[in-house]
Amino acid sequence: MKKNNLLRSSGVQSLLASLMCILVGLLVGYIALVIINAEGAWEAITTIIKNYFYYPKPVQQLKYLGNTLAKTAPLLMCALSVLFANKAGLFNIGVAGQYVVGAGACLYMALGLQLPWWVCLLGAIVAGALLGAISGFLKTKFNVNEVISCIMFNWISLYCVNMLLAKVKETTSPYTMGLKANAPQALLPGMGLGEFFTKNQYVTIAIPLAIVFSVAIWVVLEKTKLGYELKATGNNKNAAKYAGMKENRNIILTMAISGALAGMGAALLYLSGYEQWSTSQANVPAMGFNGIAAAFLGGLHPLGSIFSSFFIQHITAGGAYVDKTLYCAQVSDFISSLIIYLCGFVLFMKTAMNRSLDKADEKRRAKNNEGGKK
Repeated sequence: MKKNNLLRSSGVQSLLASLMCILVGLLVGYIALVIINAEGAWEAITTIIKNYFYYPKPVQQLKYLGNTLAKTAPLLMCALSVLFANKAGLFNIGVAGQYVVGAGACLYMALGLQLPWWVCLLGAIVAGALLGAISGFLKTKFNVNEVISCIMFNWISLYCVNMLLAKVKETTSPYTMGLKANAPQALLPGMGLGEFFTKNQYVTIAIPLAIVFSVAIWVVLEKTKLGYELKATGNNKNAAKYAGMKENRNIILTMAISGALAGMGAALLYLSGYEQWSTSQANVPAMGFNGIAAAFLGGLHPLGSIFSSFFIQHITAGGAYVDKTLYCAQVSDFISSLIIYLCGFVLFMKTAMNRSLDKADEKRRAKNNEGGKK
């Protein structure tokens, strides 16, 4: 019975379901590699898993671990954005657009207005919150499904940001000017703890900030009146209204907070100097959509999302080291996207586990009843 009770735990089920998704994804990816070229399949799949351990020297390993952590922080914020909206019964597929406006706001404030990093960070948060709030407002006032409005805003945001950042781009390329040379005051402060943190310029306060926000979101959702009202509104809007809750305000507030988290995620990446924005890109960044996978792989739990975000970024970065002489350049993206795709089946596997446990309980009760009759 104790074992059965343990398997009924939502946290244990999320962990087991996530591990199954990862293993199935790696297995299917390995089979695909064998079909393409059996000779290097095992080395390719182990290279993806190794990531920064691909390098023989510890100094190189630490450097590329720092790079993975630098991109884990924004991915975690996008995952928090998705799960926060989900807890309130909303599907914020506009995380990518909110991430884009966050990037546009922080980079323009840094390069165009020469503002310090903390102001740029706040600007990204506000920009993401405003875009999210607009989708929430459209849903409450005009019954526009948030999925539709968010998808439309993704592309509107991309082209608007491209036009805005064209004012602060390099003259010879479509990329925005580098922060280190043109706006050093906008760079996020480093950790300043130990050799690893001081030598890797991309290991900034973004990492602890993202973790702190994960804990804060968990506290808000599980331990506060606001979190209870948001979840109640998501579960049944009419019941929440009957109980005296302001359901329309809660929907707008949920989307605003969700958008703020996504906008902050963009600032944590671009204010670290790790990437420059290309004003000629025609696709929204994948970070926002990967946040959906990270949220579901983490069991839609803020703390679980910390580990799932790191894992997804780990395999994504590891895919770049696959031998391109044996496989085409798109193979690494294929393996990474395959595993990310399977992350969406976490809830399905949890449902399957519960059905299996229910059948086992029914058989046990039936057996006990037969024994009692005898």
